[in-house]
Amino acid sequence: MYGSHDGRSGLTRAAAVAGAGAVLLLAGCSSPSAPGSQGKESGSHGRGPGATVPYWANPDGNAARQVAVYTANGDRKNAALIERIARQPVGEWIGPDRPEAEAKGLTEAAERAGREVLLVLYNIPHRDCGQFSRGGAADGQAYRAWLDGVARGIGDRRATVILEPDALLHMVDGCTPQEFHDERYVLLKAAVERIGRQPRTRVYLDAGNAGWRSPDALFGPLRRAGVGAADGFAVNVANFQTTAVSTDFGKRLSAKIGGKPFVIDTSRNGNGPYVGGAPEENWCNPPGRALGEVPTTDTGDELVDAYLWIKRPGESDGDCRGGPKAGRWWPAYALGLARAAK
Repeated sequence: MYGSHDGRSGLTRAAAVAGAGAVLLLAGCSSPSAPGSQGKESGSHGRGPGATVPYWANPDGNAARQVAVYTANGDRKNAALIERIARQPVGEWIGPDRPEAEAKGLTEAAERAGREVLLVLYNIPHRDCGQFSRGGAADGQAYRAWLDGVARGIGDRRATVILEPDALLHMVDGCTPQEFHDERYVLLKAAVERIGRQPRTRVYLDAGNAGWRSPDALFGPLRRAGVGAADGFAVNVANFQTTAVSTDFGKRLSAKIGGKPFVIDTSRNGNGPYVGGAPEENWCNPPGRALGEVPTTDTGDELVDAYLWIKRPGESDGDCRGGPKAGRWWPAYALGLARAAK
């Protein structure tokens, strides 16, 4: 349900080349009080997030390329809207084919900017149990090899890793067939341990969202999946639950697993969840949603390590409601999120 996040869909190569420059120009015109801005900026690209966000904002991401397209067409209004996304650090979802090279390139770019990178690992076998984002590694051996590649690519550079969105929840809710459960628990535990061996990497295991399952249904599976060796867990990844509700959910879950801290995905939760469609569609490109709190580690709560944009705003949840395939950039949806942002 989270998308393949292949990165360059829907934009021209020329726009990709121009992207960083266009974002630089727009960032220079932004006031500190503009939506998505955090005042004083840092980083080698001149458009990095503020001091409370240690994460790197990719100057060549989909949003930055879209800014370039709008700017080239003289559409400053829409360029400024998409800049609200482009200026923020978002999750970099590692692909299946070149994990070492991809992780190395991203962490090196972040290091050059004096930042750390936010990585998302989403390649567990039998991923998304045949739904919009089905796929994943061919088997356990292939998955372990892929993890090794990611870990080598990270090396001793700084990274925060969100581990396998929905992998645990799809066992709890029965979406993933029972015959795959034992291996998946073993692989999740191995992933926590393997990535966690990198000296400057933090690992957060995905724990679903407040609208899916209660903490009572999750703490046992989280323990079995190795959360004890992780730095914490993540909630609300690619979902729309409010920050207040997600904080309460995370705290109740934390109390059952030894007080582990957690991070919250606030990328699209500015208007909370959508209610009114078929239940299975309330999470798939729901209308009227908004960007949420900008990424920060200054949450004011010792159990909440950060608000993060783990799901990349503007990328489709799947081919529902007129959207493209999961993980593909969708400018119209991105504009809607930005317009509705408070």
